[in-house]
Amino acid sequence: MSASDDELQKIFDHVDANSEAFIARVMDYVSHPSISAHDIGIREVADLLVDMLKGLGMEAETVATKNHPMVLARRDVSPDKPTILLYGHYDVQPPDPLELWDSPPFEPTIRNGRIYARGIGDNKGQHFAQILAIESHLAVHGDLPCNIIFLLEGEEEIGSPHIADFVGEHADRLQADLVVTSDGPLHETGLPVVTFGVRGVAGFELRAKTAGRDVHSGNFGGVVPNAAWKLVHLLSTMKNAAGEITIEGLTEPVIPATNSEREAISKIPLDVEEVKAELGLAELDGPRERGYFDRLMFHPTLTINGFHSGYDGPGMKTVLPCEAFVKCDIRLVEPLTPDYVFEKVAAHVERHAPDVEFIPLNGMLPSKTPMDSPYAEAISKAVKAARGVEPLLYPTVGGSLPDYVFTKILKKPAFVVPYANADEANHAPNENLEIERFIDGIKTGAALLTEIGRMSQGASTLC
Repeated sequence: MSASDDELQKIFDHVDANSEAFIARVMDYVSHPSISAHDIGIREVADLLVDMLKGLGMEAETVATKNHPMVLARRDVSPDKPTILLYGHYDVQPPDPLELWDSPPFEPTIRNGRIYARGIGDNKGQHFAQILAIESHLAVHGDLPCNIIFLLEGEEEIGSPHIADFVGEHADRLQADLVVTSDGPLHETGLPVVTFGVRGVAGFELRAKTAGRDVHSGNFGGVVPNAAWKLVHLLSTMKNAAGEITIEGLTEPVIPATNSEREAISKIPLDVEEVKAELGLAELDGPRERGYFDRLMFHPTLTINGFHSGYDGPGMKTVLPCEAFVKCDIRLVEPLTPDYVFEKVAAHVERHAPDVEFIPLNGMLPSKTPMDSPYAEAISKAVKAARGVEPLLYPTVGGSLPDYVFTKILKKPAFVVPYANADEANHAPNENLEIERFIDGIKTGAALLTEIGRMSQGASTLC
């Protein structure tokens, strides 16, 4: 074992020796509600974090936005050392429906080697592991191996509406060599993951109105246009039966997957039949020839989130609806933007159903860091040092996170290194985090700081 490996092992030993105290502390942390959608406990938890981070010798403060505050902290070691920006969010989802929880959501409980509480996996438990990794470095070695910036958001669970403005306004305070987020789950096998990108999203509504009121389907059927059918016909021009998006021009700019990206997804364990069985599927969505991870990583999707029209109560009502509306989302891959997608959808609607109202809603840009980033190897080495196995490399994931603020505004490489178990049930009742995964997360965070500290400053080629 090299001297540097021995120094890291001392930190791992410290984490093991203090694991019971660390578990008690994270349980206390998640017992404080911080529900952004309801503005419950947000400022109290932000202040709690500032006190924690100041206790680690960091310069820490809450910074106001137009709604919930950001928590911003930093500790500088040397201008010759790289700087890592650790991002997370301290807000959580509402715990409803409460009756489906086996224990109260803000009274953390241990069952079967897991901590059950709202926010334990998403995201409080994961960024608390980062905090304890910093603390463990300081406890064992008295200093840190690299400069650290901590950015914790209070609005991630409501779509991060102000983070882009915040990052733009405070870019000078957020200058780092790379950004790492610990959020989301490991692979379902328990193997660790390093993610290089996320898809974006563009949400919209379509509204049809064909008459001043609903009418009798017998007396007026065939006379009065049906608003529901109008939307059905329009939607059928936007995605065909083969599963292909047919909105004119929308998919043309999409950048194909690289050879290294395709090689990475070929190594991700997958049992498609097991996925189908778990979800009760007879078949996957089209296009049939498209691979499973191709669908989730390299292509945009068009989803109908909800369709509302006419009568949906018990029994039958022979009504012909005069109004209908549908909510949709399109997941975005590089280089698509919400504005580009909205422009194409609006033009498509105007062309095929000009009397249907198109209403753009929220959007988020996609983000991608090249897989040959010089920081990728250091992150993978850190994960292996802590977990004993090589991580799976995900070129991107299907969901959306605000990573674009780092790659497109700060122009820095951004990675996601999750610590939570795949069945964490985030956003659902009985959210949980395996205790072993939490301890692994602390060690991974510690190893990450060590490996980044060994690199030269400014190694990024993304700028």
